[in-house]
Amino acid sequence: MTVTVQSLQFADAREAADLAAFLGRLLHYDRAAAVRLQAGGGALAVFGRPPSFEVLAIRTARLAEPADFDVTVSAGEFLESLDVGTGDAPGPRPAPVTGPPWTGILPPRGGWQERPGLPGPVSLRAALTAAVAEFRSRDHALPADRRTRAERDLIGREIWSRTVGDTELPLRAVHAAQSLGFLRPAPDFPVALLTSGPWLRLRTPFGSIAVRGAGGGLGNLAVTVGAR
Repeated sequence: MTVTVQSLQFADAREAADLAAFLGRLLHYDRAAAVRLQAGGGALAVFGRPPSFEVLAIRTARLAEPADFDVTVSAGEFLESLDVGTGDAPGPRPAPVTGPPWTGILPPRGGWQERPGLPGPVSLRAALTAAVAEFRSRDHALPADRRTRAERDLIGREIWSRTVGDTELPLRAVHAAQSLGFLRPAPDFPVALLTSGPWLRLRTPFGSIAVRGAGGGLGNLAVTVGAR
């Protein structure tokens, strides 16, 4: 089935510019990245999976007019179609592509509840700084015959799989949030941890990072501006 999104227009130019910045960061980690677009009512949700972090990144944008579609496209082609000056996507629209496996495993539609135990933004950034320093120190300490990609991956997996505060959220989710521009350097920056079934979601005003626990089912995420 052909999906047409020719009339996609954003509420203002800033929405398009913020979305373009997000797509650019995704492409930094994967030049062949695909994104799943879900539009419903007056909002567009864009899902991406930066391979370095093993998480699902979610960015929403307000639309000028209601739209209803669900399509997976090339992130690069979608970025090229955006006009950050006018706040629309005049085309040509990117053609749908066969999505990678993750596009069929999205967070559930509802049931999200806020959970306590997440440190504040200053503590989260401090934990990231300490983790990066530890990785560099342990990498530097490796003997020459063990300084391989596999050995470095083992160190990274151990560090970034650690949980944050009194939660089950892995540190890699916080790392992804900062790298994708979702975690900003302000002491009063609002962050929250939400759960729904086996899913955890780190939410900020600029986007969300979702991770799925073992044994979880499949689902779809409702398209709302509040899901950023």
